Amino acid sequence: MSAPRQLPDTMDELIADCAGLPPVLTQRRPELPLPRLPKPWRVDEACHAQVADLDEYV
Repeated sequence: MSAPRQLPDTMDELIADCAGLPPVLTQRRPELPLPRLPKPWRVDEACHAQVADLDEYV
């Protein structure tokens, strides 16, 4: 088992420590695709039929 790493005391030590990051952590990952835009919502006959007689209940 390796000894615990000592925390850097100065900014120079911190920068040197960060320069040793493994490449897997610094490689660019592919960007995610943009989300698809939803189709415009339209009132069709089936939707309209659900509320056609709503005035009678209000």
